[in-house]
Amino acid sequence: MNLVFIKLGGSLITNKDKPQTPRRDVLTQVVQEIQSGINKNRDIQVLIGHGSGSFGHVSGKRYRTRDGVFSKADWNGFAQVWHDASALNRIVIDTFHEQRLSAIAFPPSANVITHNQQILEWDIKPLASSIKAGLIPVIYGDVVLDTKIGGTILSTEELFLYLAEKFHPQRILIVGEEQGVYADYPFCKTLISEITPKNISQIIPALKESAAIDVTGGMYSKVTKMVQLV
Repeated sequence: MNLVFIKLGGSLITNKDKPQTPRRDVLTQVVQEIQSGINKNRDIQVLIGHGSGSFGHVSGKRYRTRDGVFSKADWNGFAQVWHDASALNRIVIDTFHEQRLSAIAFPPSANVITHNQQILEWDIKPLASSIKAGLIPVIYGDVVLDTKIGGTILSTEELFLYLAEKFHPQRILIVGEEQGVYADYPFCKTLISEITPKNISQIIPALKESAAIDVTGGMYSKVTKMVQLV
């Protein structure tokens, strides 16, 4: 089996400048392209992850959920971030089913436990079984319970980092709004041709936080996590 992880960026599938605004036409196009790829390569099995875009990141910033959950107000915020992230996930799942692809959601909030933002426990047997059955499992950036700071938010990249060690995908595709990572952000004229563990130290100064709200570290975190994964 040729297992491929595909991350649909929040900046791609939502309008990050407008809270709670999906880009349904773009999402449909991307899912159709995934469908085409699967039809042309019958040995491919995909695991989908997606960001929270203008859904979870907006409420995540408001309540500072990534930094920990301690008070009653914090827990109310935790629940709101969960609600917003799951709302986008339902839109994603619905889009897959509209294209007759058998996607099924695996919310990290349901079975991931972290300790100080590091994954401590995750029962991945249901995920593995869904892949074996030919389904398309879908995970996403979500709130999780934490044994040290009460609760936090995990990004899709952090989830991929954990799952890659368990499932050993042949390829990981990060699908974003731009063609790649820019060396001159925010001017966005020069794309970095290749980022590797060998040249990451030269690339880091060019990596910035997201232009829109991103509570999990923006482009710096995304790129460094992916290099770590490689």
